[in-house]
Amino acid sequence: MDKESYKVIEESLIREVAAILSKDPGLIEPEIPLHEMGVDSLGFVELLIVIEKKFKIKLMESGLTRNDFRTIRSLSSKIKAMELSR
Repeated sequence: MDKESYKVIEESLIREVAAILSKDPGLIEPEIPLHEMGVDSLGFVELLIVIEKKFKIKLMESGLTRNDFRTIRSLSSKIKAMELSR
């Protein structure tokens, strides 16, 4: 995937989380912690797979932390920073 704007990354993650939770993307708030939205351990695994495929990030080498996965916004910001450093 080409380097994208932060907003495009965030919108993509919103769609993915909505699909994982079987919710309308319009109901997903990027500032609410993922676990509070109902993303469970299986949902996190699904999200990790999507991130690896869509953003071409090798998670084992990425340095992503638990804190980066707190919210969609924090995750979007980290992915954007990683893209800029490539």
